[in-house]
Order: sequence, then structure tokens, then C-alpha cells
Amino acid sequence: MPATGKFMKSLADRDDFTITFELVPGRGSRGGVYRRALEFAEAAIADGRLRAVSITENAGGHPAASPEVMGTEIKAMGLDVIVHLSCKDRNRNQMESQLFSWDRIGLHNLLVIAGDYPQRGYRGHPKPVFDLDTVQALDMISRLNCQQGVDRRNPIVRDIAPTSFVKGVAVSPFKMSEPELMGQYWKLHAKARAGADYVITQVGYDPRKFHELLLFMEETGLRLPVLGNVFVPTMKVAEMMYRKQIPGCVIPEGLFRRMRDESRAPDRGRAARLERGAMLLAVLKGMGYAGAHIGGPGVTFADVAAMLDRAETLLPAWRDLIPELSSWPRAAFYYFRADSETNLNLPDRSGVQARPRRALLQRVSGLAHRLFFDRSRPGGRLFARFCLAVENAGFANLLNRFEYLLKRILYGCQHCGDCTLGENGFLCVQRGCAKGMLNGPCGGSRDGFCEVFPGEKRCVYVRMYERMGADEFARRVSGLFIAPRDWSLDRTSSWLSFFKGRDHHNLRK
Repeated sequence: MPATGKFMKSLADRDDFTITFELVPGRGSRGGVYRRALEFAEAAIADGRLRAVSITENAGGHPAASPEVMGTEIKAMGLDVIVHLSCKDRNRNQMESQLFSWDRIGLHNLLVIAGDYPQRGYRGHPKPVFDLDTVQALDMISRLNCQQGVDRRNPIVRDIAPTSFVKGVAVSPFKMSEPELMGQYWKLHAKARAGADYVITQVGYDPRKFHELLLFMEETGLRLPVLGNVFVPTMKVAEMMYRKQIPGCVIPEGLFRRMRDESRAPDRGRAARLERGAMLLAVLKGMGYAGAHIGGPGVTFADVAAMLDRAETLLPAWRDLIPELSSWPRAAFYYFRADSETNLNLPDRSGVQARPRRALLQRVSGLAHRLFFDRSRPGGRLFARFCLAVENAGFANLLNRFEYLLKRILYGCQHCGDCTLGENGFLCVQRGCAKGMLNGPCGGSRDGFCEVFPGEKRCVYVRMYERMGADEFARRVSGLFIAPRDWSLDRTSSWLSFFKGRDHHNLRK
């Protein structure tokens, strides 16, 4: 992890509690939102405690000014910048092109995220891209960082200098159910293997959940600095979170009721929300977080400075603040057992509950997959020769149609030509995930449902966890990298692609 700039030097210094703030560019490149963001940066530079600002990319799925525009201006002012790189709006080539541009202008700090599903824009809803998931994007960036001057796709080109990006990722410990929580934790391992350098938590409001993440990372050997998210919402935004209208962001009922009562004060609860933010800052620092990532609509730098000042006065008694901040539902799943003395966690697992629940189709499919697609077995070698012979005889199209019809009936096949059924409990991710995430879930699910189809379509990774059980799911998500879909194989036979070494199985390294 290159320690360049104040932000990374701060993260590398265990004695420095790293503070960052999230700026959200408005729609357009001028106006009050943009001006206030620059004013915020000026005040932060004068104060000196903020190590960086992060700049979102089309937050909420709505179009906004590109982050490098504001980022370039703020970096020139003297403040480090973290630009969000999301997967929702660009294919892999455009992402790589963007990265070359950012490397050129010195924007090296990234937060790599899947991104919110695109919302209505010019004349309707735009097409979501999601060509890469976050693990694949991290793998691509890590490879760019390690380039030795040779473009592997074109060995004649020998003038590619290595990039020097620092890669942040997000994780949400604020999940109610076991499948959703463990999906987040094991995908964090996959992100670390792909090259993540630091972690920022999703929005949440429970000290025990914040503590749980640290314990999980310690238990499983993840050595990455973590910033806890301190988000100060307006009452309108808090209600949207409570009503499940902002994917991945959770405000429990107890906290929402308290905030609603506080909103009846003359300041509409603003002082109470800032005080709660200061309390959370003190708790995060006390329990050992590397820093905090602050945000919230309408939050000025004067508010941030006041919270930081107040947090310092609260820090000596940070443990006493935990009961005041604890409002998570009792029925929610925790990975560790509760510590009744500290109101945090003991380093003892509460016990994951999921055991494999293999349906008949899954059992039969697994048997057929081992019999026909393992080339170390006679059946696999025979089926490979059969498929290749059919192609050589000029009947590849007939084989393709038969394969698609069979898998469409059994699995809802999307005819991608690069099949991952065998790795995913015989669930089609292309059909089951609105974002096409191949290496673990995004952070937007709620109550087991996909963020794009709440209450209608269950998250495919929740279903996968239930099918595989806890141990097999952990091995699958944390240990098996699936390369991105090869679109040249679209609507072709995945059987032929597999036996000819053209699909993702040949691209895992």
C-alpha cells in the first residue's frame, strides 16, 4: 500500500485517527451545491484535521458531475481526494480508460464500489452496465498497478507504465440476517485477495455491529485499516432509510422513533443528530478503528469541526456511550456472542446456523456436472469428444440450441455462453442478480431481497447461502475468483466454450 499523500500516510500511522468526509456533486457543474463543496474544502484545509474528501460518482443512481472534475480542483487546493469508481455505468474498457486518465492527473485514491442501480434519467431509465463487479474491478486495477510495460493483449505495445492506485472498498456489517451478513464478510475477503488497501463501512448505527466487523477481520486474518461511517442524516433521509428506500442503509425502528421525537425541537433535531455523530466518533476511536468517514446532507465543515471537538471530550468515557447508541433489533443475527458487561461482543462465535439444503434439482445437477464436465473422469473425456465432434460435423448450432433449451427449462438460462452454474449451487447469477455480480453480493439487499426488486425477488446470494450452507459458501465467495463474462461468447454454447478453454475457467489467475 503506497503511503503517498496525507490520507495514506495517516492510514499507515496507527496513532493518527484518519478523518475523511464524503462530498456529493450536484447535477451540473455549477450552482450552490458545487460552490458549497469547494467552500467546505477550503474550510477543511484551514482546519487541518481532515485527511481527505471522497467524491461520489452518480450517487443514488442519478447523474451528477463526474468526480474527477471536483477532485482536480480540490486536489489543487491542497486537500487529498478519494474518487469513487463505480461499476454501474461503464464497461471494462471505459473503466480502464478512465483509470489511465485519473492516473495522469494524480487522482490515485479510489473507493471501488458496485454503485447504486441507475434511476430514471433522460427520457426514461438508462441501461445498467455492471460489466465488472467490484472484485473484478479490483483485480483489473491491481494488474494495472503491476504492469511492466507490456500490454498482454498486444505484445507489440511496450510503453505502458504501471499505475499507482490505492484501492478502498466498502462493507456492510449492518445486515439483519445470517446469509446477508456472511455474504458481506466473505466478499470482503475476496476484495482483499483482489488487492483492496483499506475499508469503509456502509451507513449504520450500532456499536456492536461496528465492533463485530473488527473482531471478524482479526479472527480471519484481514489486516486492512477500517474507517467507520458516521452519517448524519436529515429527518427526511432518515425516514427514507427507515422505509427501505435507500439501498444498503439501515435505521432501526428504535432509533427512528427517537429521531422523530427529537425533530419536534425548535432546531428540528439537528443538535441531537450532531451529538449522536460525535458520540459515534468517540466510540469508533475507542474501539480501535483506523478512522471515520463522515457524511450527511447539509453538513457543513463547522458541523464537522464541532463533532470532532465534542468527540475528543467524550473519548475518555466512550464505553459509557454504547448503551445510548445501541438500538439494533434483538432478532438480528450477530456473528459473535454478546458481552453483557461492555454491550459489545465476546470473541466467541454465536454460531452460524445455515446447513446445506440441497434441492433435488441441485443434487442431480451436481452429479451430472461431475460426470460430464470433469475431464479427469471417463465421462467428462467422452462428453468433451462428443461435443467437439458435433461441432466438427457442422452441427454446433443444433448443440447450442439443445443446451439453451435444456438449461432454460431447468435454470432460467440467459444464454451467456460462459456458464457459472457449477460454482454457484446451480443458480444462474445472470438471471438472479440485477447487477450480474459474479463474486459475491452487493451491499444493497434488505430482508433477503434484491435492492432492485424489494419484496419481489430474493437476492441470489441469499439463496446460494441457503443451498450451500455456511462453510461451502465461505469457500466459494472468499476463495474462488470468477473472471468477468466474455461477451464474445454471448448466445453460444457454453459446453463448447468450456471444453475448448475459452470461458472463465481458463482466466482465473
